[in-house]
Amino acid sequence: MPRSRKAGSGLGRLTLNMLLSFAQFEREVTGERIRDKIAASKRKGMWMGGSVPLGYEARDRKLVVHPAEAARVRSIYQAYLDLGTVRLVQQHLAEAGILGKSGCPLARGALFHLLQNRVYRGEVPHRGNVYPGEHEAIVDAALWEAVQQRLTEGRADRRPGGHASHPSLLAGMLTDQAGQPMVPTHATKGGRRYRYYVSNGLVTGTREDHADALRVPAAALERVVTGRITRLLSDGPELLSAMRLVGALPTEAAQQRRMLEAAGKLARRWQQQGLAAQRGILLALQADMTVHRQEITIHLAPHGLLAVLSGRSPSAVAGNDIGKANGHGKDRHLPRITLTEPAALRRAGREMALLVGSTVAADRSDPSLARLIAKAWALREALVSSTAPSLTAVAAEQGISQSYATRLVRLAWLAPDIVGAIFGGCQPANLTASRLMQDTRILTDWHDQRRVVGFI
Repeated sequence: MPRSRKAGSGLGRLTLNMLLSFAQFEREVTGERIRDKIAASKRKGMWMGGSVPLGYEARDRKLVVHPAEAARVRSIYQAYLDLGTVRLVQQHLAEAGILGKSGCPLARGALFHLLQNRVYRGEVPHRGNVYPGEHEAIVDAALWEAVQQRLTEGRADRRPGGHASHPSLLAGMLTDQAGQPMVPTHATKGGRRYRYYVSNGLVTGTREDHADALRVPAAALERVVTGRITRLLSDGPELLSAMRLVGALPTEAAQQRRMLEAAGKLARRWQQQGLAAQRGILLALQADMTVHRQEITIHLAPHGLLAVLSGRSPSAVAGNDIGKANGHGKDRHLPRITLTEPAALRRAGREMALLVGSTVAADRSDPSLARLIAKAWALREALVSSTAPSLTAVAAEQGISQSYATRLVRLAWLAPDIVGAIFGGCQPANLTASRLMQDTRILTDWHDQRRVVGFI
């Protein structure tokens, strides 16, 4: 009996395995047939169902253009070309109350997908191939190509340093005063390309969430950094003092003389070197920079500097020359050379300018800010002297909208020291006329006002 049960059990398992194998085979064959059917349908340009894209509606299992939504899609494409980043487009859509298909605000991922969805070109993509669709296109070829080019440039700019199509000299080396990385980005206006280094908070969030984040013109910042480093290299006494301060100065006079000669040569030929060579030097120097509101701090590794000047690897120099200079062998925890350069951001029209050196102490007043405060005072005086029964009536007399008048008149109650700083050009770099007008209310407590606008 036990043997027959064992034999029966083995035969049952064999039968079950055979049935499962046939079932699996049938599932795979059915799956292949379905996939082949979908592929064949898409080659014919048929829409195979799923979520209906914004701009279309489904009729008789086909995509039909929804005129109002189609206009919304084209406006999103154009907004991306005008604003330059998906984050700014998302912010613009939220402010304008433009919603997605579901009636909810469009998320960043949804916007990226919308801007790359070939359905809007009247096409049907499938497994890397693109086929002419049965449905009508919403976005014309010129607008589509311009947006795809801009997306490609944006992706390239986020690649590190020399691997980007437009390399950024300081990529990966910058942080702002809050310790946030600053990444390279750019905008194109009127066919002209403007490069910036932007606090990461402005890439992943909004200005309201990151009030202290920075957006600095890239070319100006690169000139400040390279100019300060080349000044160190060309100034023998300063270089000797800096190396002595961190304990990395060679002990022999002949070594010091060779170091100064090499530093002078490097400073003189710096501008003749290409961007890749300059970036390579900065990487060898293990350079990193912090951008503050009123200065830029540059840190350099002393063994990296000796390596660049002697043509050896930084690790070899760290183990030899610096150890000999200190008299106690290898020391990889030496202080870093610290350089500072006074610099401040100032708004110049729609752009940000970087004031450097002695110019920082010059007039940094913002005419648009000053005019805004003057308008607020004038409106307050008009309210006091007018016989009109309401702010709405006064606004009508002044030829301005009620909304604008409501936001403007609040600025007449700013703290006196804030007003004085604005007229004296001593306001924070990120305090602009548009930022003041965007605030929905002005706090009555002067201390709170100073905190909100960035004075404390």
